[in-house]
Amino acid sequence: MFDVDAEMQTRITDDIAITACPVLVDEESREDDTLWGYYLCIENNSAHKIHVVGKNWNISDDKGNLYCDNSMGFKGEIPELEPGECFEFTSTAPIKSSNAVFYGSCRIMDEAGTVTKDIRIPTFSLSSAKESYSVTIN
Repeated sequence: MFDVDAEMQTRITDDIAITACPVLVDEESREDDTLWGYYLCIENNSAHKIHVVGKNWNISDDKGNLYCDNSMGFKGEIPELEPGECFEFTSTAPIKSSNAVFYGSCRIMDEAGTVTKDIRIPTFSLSSAKESYSVTIN
């Protein structure tokens, strides 16, 4: 788990709120890599249960590299959220640059399992030139 001091950003679509922020974990974790962490909170403010079935995340750095994660679930979990519930997710990404942008979406399925839609996450910058954020990893 990260201890996050970064400014969180929230995007709301169809009563689903996604809050996100970056966390600089280690600027010198490997020779050319910067290890970033990121935090996401998906909150179901709709009147119906939803399933968060997957993600399509992209990180584009200032050296032209593109990192993608287009997969089902979240570390083996497919969260089911009743109205008012939320799901928090943290992970890391080694980037070969000190500046990048994180963007993408989460795939949400309705309670009946018949309609799937992509809900965009807030776009945020990964820039170690900015203020460093404190991190605690459990």
